[in-house]
Amino acid sequence: MRIYTTEVQDINSFYRLESLKEVYGIIWMFVPILTLVLGITISVLVIVWLEREISAGIQQRIGPEYAGPLGLLQALADGTKLLFKENILPARGNTRLFSIGPSIAVISILLGFSVIPFSSRLILADLNIGIFLWIAISSIAPIGLLMSGYGSNNKYSFLGGLRAAAQSISYEIPLTLCVLSISLLSNSSSTVDIVEAQSKYGFWGWNLWRQPIGFIVFLISSLAECERLPFDLPEAEEELVAGYQTEYSGIKFGLFYVASYLNLLLSSLFITVLYLGGWNISIPYVFVPELFEINKMNGIFGTTIGIFITLAKTYLFLFISIATRWTLPRLRMDQLLNLGWKFLLPISLGNLLLTTSFQLLSL
Repeated sequence: MRIYTTEVQDINSFYRLESLKEVYGIIWMFVPILTLVLGITISVLVIVWLEREISAGIQQRIGPEYAGPLGLLQALADGTKLLFKENILPARGNTRLFSIGPSIAVISILLGFSVIPFSSRLILADLNIGIFLWIAISSIAPIGLLMSGYGSNNKYSFLGGLRAAAQSISYEIPLTLCVLSISLLSNSSSTVDIVEAQSKYGFWGWNLWRQPIGFIVFLISSLAECERLPFDLPEAEEELVAGYQTEYSGIKFGLFYVASYLNLLLSSLFITVLYLGGWNISIPYVFVPELFEINKMNGIFGTTIGIFITLAKTYLFLFISIATRWTLPRLRMDQLLNLGWKFLLPISLGNLLLTTSFQLLSL
């Protein structure tokens, strides 16, 4: 049997082409993930700058202004400084738990961004159980904080880790009940379906008007999940030095810092998706009929408009969260637990029962 040289060359070129297609396919698979990570990183830098500027305005002082124009590069400078600082390990602590804790806290929050729809066609993973996947993944973060506190071999750190676990459990249940009410109202647990269910009636179709009690409970619970003032008991400096962060330095301390802002951004995005109509502009048709047609646009322009609307609503709630931090005093630990178990849990459970009753009557 004779095989000509040209045939061998054709076969080799075919296999090269197929292998190149496979390589391109693998690279293209990572492009959306890297794009999302880049966008999240930029958003965190913007949130840090916004918090410093808003807090400076509330306290009537000058905020960051020297590092870059308007102090925009101050957060980047702080991150670079933390990157080059020495990582100190506690002499008698559990080194493995101490090192793994910050990574678990960050990764569990980052995975939640995969089910966020930034526009009608811009979502990393449109799952049928999207919102419940977020709740399941986010409940892993306190384990990382508890590991960090235990691995530090420090009583203040351990108390901070215990507080983080207790606080997360206390506020995770009301938050889950509010999400379940939204899921019943939309007849789906997919984040895309929830947004589309709100788009039928424009501005008045938002779940904010259909679930006002659930919205307030969700907002308070999400602030407590983010451990923001007035709920920052796990790292209360007057009582626990810095809580579970006490023994950390360098980039590991920076990971905790990034995790808190990532969690704040993720919570604001879920408030936008669940209660504010997501990427829909939702202007009443009676007032501005031309803008109402933006919701029906497709392609790059429609996607860009959707991203802009989603981020505008998200940053509105980021402003509310930042202003709350610099306005309200810190609660005591007993007050925090009483609020979660004695008030928010019964209210969210009653809201769920009320929603279920209305859904059954409407059948």
